[in-house]
Amino acid sequence: MGFRSDVPLPRDPYRLTVVLVGATHPGNLGAVCRGMLNHGFNQLRLVAPRCSPDDDEARNRAKHAGTILDACTVHKSLDDAVEDATLVVGTSGKRELGRKTLFRHFLHPWELADRVEEGEAHVALVFGEEGKGLDQSDLERCDLLATLPTWEGYPIANLSHAVTLFLYELHRRRVLERQGKDEALPSVTPLTRRSDPTLRGVVREAVAEFAEALPGQPERRESVKQTLTRITARSGASDDELTRLVGAVVDATTALQYAGDDPRWLKDRRRRLDR
Repeated sequence: MGFRSDVPLPRDPYRLTVVLVGATHPGNLGAVCRGMLNHGFNQLRLVAPRCSPDDDEARNRAKHAGTILDACTVHKSLDDAVEDATLVVGTSGKRELGRKTLFRHFLHPWELADRVEEGEAHVALVFGEEGKGLDQSDLERCDLLATLPTWEGYPIANLSHAVTLFLYELHRRRVLERQGKDEALPSVTPLTRRSDPTLRGVVREAVAEFAEALPGQPERRESVKQTLTRITARSGASDDELTRLVGAVVDATTALQYAGDDPRWLKDRRRRLDR
């Protein structure tokens, strides 16, 4: 449940810094840090914060991401915080209607992920104060604006949730493109579930033997065989899942053969998969 210290942070064609303007709640600040490290980001800058990175609540909420609080920098103004950024992206949930929309052309998080992958050198992703967001002058300082596709009935997300959702989309792009090809992105959870052809043949054989051992008319046994075969083919199960399924089906077949005084229950029982 802890920090995987042996796994490096992912490397991107861009450098990302999260900038929080006027953060007020230490719990939110800690939760932002945890969401950042969950998704492989660790650069944080605070603009005129109203809570301290050393606050106990911030530290407790950050958990193993306390290193981000240790290294974050504090700035007097947004201009100071983003002076070295090549692209400044402001975020807002205030999607005005009518004439005001002329001043706000928003990107969705997945569009932002596409944009930064083009190779922006240093991207500053800016979030405003809880309950207020970025003011008009801060938004005008930004090169691009981005928003979450939240429900219009309650569109404003909690600060830590908003940061995490944006970073999730950026990290999702990494995973889809580089998992298993980058030591920072090991294939712990496979992206595809195509099973081994030989194993699929073993599944079909195990299902056929199970159906043959069932009591009842031949039509019923054939129906069960076809149904189970189609279900397993559609399931998208992993090789490990199919292997466990075969083991259970073989045990069930053995029990049926034993109960039916079929001598094959002993001599033909497969105790392992020969693949």
